[in-house]
Amino acid sequence: MARAALRPLTTFRLRTAKAAAPEPKRDEPAKTGRTGKTGKPQAARKGWRPGRAGKADNAGKAGKADRERTGKAAPARTEDRALPFPLRLLAMLVAFAFMVAFAVVLARITLEPSPASAALVHSNLHPGDSLRAYLDQPELRDAVKQVGGNVLLGVPFGILVPVVAPRARGLLRVLLLTATVMLLVEFAQGALVTGRAFDIDDVILNTTGALIGYLILGRRVSRAVHARRRRA
Repeated sequence: MARAALRPLTTFRLRTAKAAAPEPKRDEPAKTGRTGKTGKPQAARKGWRPGRAGKADNAGKAGKADRERTGKAAPARTEDRALPFPLRLLAMLVAFAFMVAFAVVLARITLEPSPASAALVHSNLHPGDSLRAYLDQPELRDAVKQVGGNVLLGVPFGILVPVVAPRARGLLRVLLLTATVMLLVEFAQGALVTGRAFDIDDVILNTTGALIGYLILGRRVSRAVHARRRRA
């Protein structure tokens, strides 16, 4: 009698224990990436959406892409303020007049025959030989006259060329043009003028003078006369 009374109570307890067991969450397989019997990961459910961590990740990537795009964008270019056209034309004409006057002076200095020194001069194709000879002279004034005179002959090139020829602006272009002109002058001296000879050191000193003139004054004058684009 007692056993019959206890049996329904035991059955009721087992059923309530089974009912109280927690059910697995529906989105656990998608988050944990559980594998099935075949060993392959099960596909995520359609209703699953990324959490806060995924959204923050995507926002960080989008911000990084925006920063890269803005960093690689071409910098804007602005133009320097140039003189009005009449003033610019007047400045170019004045510079051209000075260039012509300088060419006349250069021709008189370098292309004038000197029969008295015909037996003393000789061509120099080795850079530095004539320069050492200038510096070895007993009087300092003679050395300064030789070296300084050749340097001064190149200074007007560095000042006037960027103003007369806007396309020739730039340090390398000015130096190349000066060296070319002075090479032609030296060739003419050695081939056509009595008492003159080709000297490569004179070309080097003339080009040095053009460099000094461009750095001190030529670059500023050319920027004041002609407009020049520059990056902001």
